[in-house]
Amino acid sequence: MVDYSRYQAIKVEKKDKVALATLNRAERNPIDPDVHDELEDLLEDLGRDDEIDAIVLTGAGRVFSAGGNIKGMQARIADPSLPRTEMSACYRLINNFVNLEKPLIGAVNGHATGLGATIALFCDVVFLAENARIGDPHVSVGLVAGDGGSVIWPLLVGVARAKQYLMTGDLIDAKEAERIGLVNKVLPQEEVLPAAMAFAQRLANGPTKAISWTKQSINQHLKQAMNLVLPTSLATEFLSLQTADHEEAVNAFVEKRSPHFTGK
Repeated sequence: MVDYSRYQAIKVEKKDKVALATLNRAERNPIDPDVHDELEDLLEDLGRDDEIDAIVLTGAGRVFSAGGNIKGMQARIADPSLPRTEMSACYRLINNFVNLEKPLIGAVNGHATGLGATIALFCDVVFLAENARIGDPHVSVGLVAGDGGSVIWPLLVGVARAKQYLMTGDLIDAKEAERIGLVNKVLPQEEVLPAAMAFAQRLANGPTKAISWTKQSINQHLKQAMNLVLPTSLATEFLSLQTADHEEAVNAFVEKRSPHFTGK
């Protein structure tokens, strides 16, 4: 039996072979280094839990996850000795998503941005709240969309649209996200979690070996893309952390002004 009591930022509940994992960190569920560590471990724990056959991932409150913490970025620019998520941990997180053999359903109850969007999109089936926006604005803070966005977006919406949204950092409303195939279904916010739970229950009550092996077969496409893209995208994202444009973008965000980029 897997013990989930050690998790502080993620709440796990189990019922009828389905696990509900809820990001439960402050108002916007940011993915800071501590949450990142917990999510890496949680995927492995869920994978080896014999009491569950399907998983739902959602966020507490009105936001699924706002991704990186901008004020945390500013603090680390000022003091590089502060803890940050290592490149190996970023790789491990995406690897754990791709290698999770049980179906993972995303109940995206609100805005999902940056790494929050990546986490949502690496779920196998995604239900999105109709009032939510989703996107990967890494470039808006002077960073490469390196922690998984460059892997998953082209597979979901094609190379041209992936370039459009990842090079601009534009957020997408729910209707457009559904239209271009970024998510599976858009629902009123109050219906998102019940729909995801019902879908997960259907899979948990089904031929679980056949379902799992089908997922693993399809995920060979993700593994191929991950192995091809992720080393470069992570390396360049970590390089972009050292740029003047990143520092300017972070300071401008905190100071509530438009950034002035110099390409340096």
